[in-house]
Amino acid sequence: MGLTKTEIFTDEQNKLAIQLKAIAHPARIAILQYIIAAKACICGDLVEELGLAQPTISQHLKELKNAGLIQGTIEGVSVCYCIEPTAWAALQKEISNLFASYKDPNNCC
Repeated sequence: MGLTKTEIFTDEQNKLAIQLKAIAHPARIAILQYIIAAKACICGDLVEELGLAQPTISQHLKELKNAGLIQGTIEGVSVCYCIEPTAWAALQKEISNLFASYKDPNNCC
């Protein structure tokens, strides 16, 4: 009891839910915004930029990476992160489709 029955939902619904859950934290939104604004991979600038502890940043990066929204590469002793473009485009399309599917019937409660 208490577990979500994800098997009753489509793969697309489950994937969208995982990705939206991953970005549903202000620190993760700030991380994504910073990566996007940098227009390049970032390697360790986030602690100074966001004012969060390194372990906290690492956990947020892990969540974003597990959801497939960012990718990381090892360069020397650090891991560099950037947006995963295919996943990002798919998420954008899914969110756009979700919002576009609503047509105001003007007769709702």
